[in-house]
Amino acid sequence: MKRGWKRIVLSYAHDFGMAALSFWLALWFRLGDELVAWPPDILWPAFGAFMAAAAIAFPMLRIGGGIWRYVAVDDFIKIAQAAALTLAIFLLLLFSLTRLELFPRSFVVIDFFIMVGLLSGPRFGYRLIKDRELSSIFERGTHRRVPVLLVGSGDGTDLFIREMTRTRDAPFRVVGILDDRDSRVGRTIRGIKVLGTVDELESIAARLARRSLAPERLIITRSAMDGSVIANLIDRADALGIGIGRLPRLTTFDRADTSGSTESGALSPRPIRVEDLLGRPQAVLDQASISALIQGRRVVVTGAGGTIGGELARQVADRDPAELTLIDHSEYALYQIDLDIGERHPDLARTARIGDVREVAGIRRIFEDIQPEIVFHAAAMKHVPLMEANPLDAILTNIIGTRVVAEAATAAGAEAMVLISTDKAVNPTSVMGATKRVAEMVCQSLDLERVQTAGTTEKAPERRTRFVTVRFGNVLGSTGSVIPLFQRQLARGGPLTVTHPEITRYFMTVREAVELVLQASTLQDETLETGGGICVLDMGEPVKIADLARQMIRLAGLTPDHDVRIAFTGLRPGEKLYEELFHDAEDLVETADPAIRVARPRTADVAVLRRALDELEAAARRRDHADGIERLRRLVPEMTTPGATPPVSGSDGAAAAR
Repeated sequence: MKRGWKRIVLSYAHDFGMAALSFWLALWFRLGDELVAWPPDILWPAFGAFMAAAAIAFPMLRIGGGIWRYVAVDDFIKIAQAAALTLAIFLLLLFSLTRLELFPRSFVVIDFFIMVGLLSGPRFGYRLIKDRELSSIFERGTHRRVPVLLVGSGDGTDLFIREMTRTRDAPFRVVGILDDRDSRVGRTIRGIKVLGTVDELESIAARLARRSLAPERLIITRSAMDGSVIANLIDRADALGIGIGRLPRLTTFDRADTSGSTESGALSPRPIRVEDLLGRPQAVLDQASISALIQGRRVVVTGAGGTIGGELARQVADRDPAELTLIDHSEYALYQIDLDIGERHPDLARTARIGDVREVAGIRRIFEDIQPEIVFHAAAMKHVPLMEANPLDAILTNIIGTRVVAEAATAAGAEAMVLISTDKAVNPTSVMGATKRVAEMVCQSLDLERVQTAGTTEKAPERRTRFVTVRFGNVLGSTGSVIPLFQRQLARGGPLTVTHPEITRYFMTVREAVELVLQASTLQDETLETGGGICVLDMGEPVKIADLARQMIRLAGLTPDHDVRIAFTGLRPGEKLYEELFHDAEDLVETADPAIRVARPRTADVAVLRRALDELEAAARRRDHADGIERLRRLVPEMTTPGATPPVSGSDGAAAAR
């Protein structure tokens, strides 16, 4: 027996038990001690007739199919109707048996109230225990408009149905519920039945259409639904001519309205976004550890005007640091993030400093003034084709800039510095990837040196900074990434340009990436304790860029290769067909957090690395292209890029139309 049917059977068993109890209680209230002497030839036929009446009425009104977790006034009314119908059938059956002779007529009134109480009391008690409040039980209404099917049978579904039934101008009429599991099929939430699983969408839509209830829209109410399931639903709903949307997360309502009220407008479904198609189960974060890392500390974020740096700044500001310092070389980007943080947290002590991570004196001065305790280093040049054409700038920013920030953090006595790295650093085919690999080596070597000098007194205070390197793939919506490019191309009517039909990339949302960066910063792992380990975030499965382009066309309400075509332009200089998260020489270690793994270090001798960096910096600063590329190759022998090509717009496997 399926789990959902087991619960229905248990619910009906409860109801029949309560009905039987109501029969005896009602008679006892009416007859008192005389009940003991009541003639069995009257009593037991009456009891049999009563239970037969319940067996007819209860399934007819489906009172056992409701989910107790979401019981409401509608269910109470249905229970009262079932009790009244049971007693009406009972009277007919008893009349045919005894002509109602010798049986107290007042029993019917007494039993009605007892039965309603016994049937509804446990249900509402269960809901009250779960919710710890009564208001959700009494909210109801009747006005409905656009017929919709809900996908999911949890809290979001309950909230949506509640709002649609209590608000007179609610725009939607819920005609059924689908779920991606079968455990609740056949049951109801606020009187709306779980009609089947998402696999049965077509047959359920056809069945509803025959009843003049054809759904015009699917609304996904489950916040954690897998991206592949959503992508499949989009294709199938499109074939049926049904629109699709999803509810924002319940936490979005909380942030939007702190007064405790929720207007139906806040529950308006939003369009499906590309981020939804790439969804994975949300990692469970150790919020206490993250808050402990940030709260009351002086924090610096470099590259604060960028996508990752900006989100880092926002999430750090949300966790009550003692002071937040934002550093960026772009005046406008710095102004924007400083304005945003100021509006979100007007009382937070913060400083916005224009600074170039290449400049030793400038960064040292900022760190001496601030005396940071935690440093997040997000400043980098990341655009692959542009860095192929400008390799010396990539070297100066990504490598020398990382060294400058790391040494400034150490000199200032920072407790930890976190480097944001990229999957392009693994077996790099681009200058950008190679420079990020050397940046990893810089932080790994300094972290190893910290561990090696921990037991000595000489220079120990200077070497207490812990270095954490976090590596992940592409961030959706970041500057220069594939999504904004496809959006611009769609606005022009296409085509959407992809470099190769088979090119794949790992993707994360910016919020997910930053949350896991913060989590990795708090990670206590033996590999990290020995120094130099790289935290690699779980990116899920890689995504074909061509498939991503087709989904974006569908989300715009268009048909791929009919309304908008996809053009393949060929791989660009420095671009890989697929990305890797680990090098073959990196020993991969699982951690206590399933979303984070640690790659054991593969670093050069510290003294040798320092000399190589000095020579690389000298070549880059004197603008010696050939010498700079050659020295970069020596540091990253697996690098396969030629290192000098014309600049081309686009990234992440999406090419600019040309």
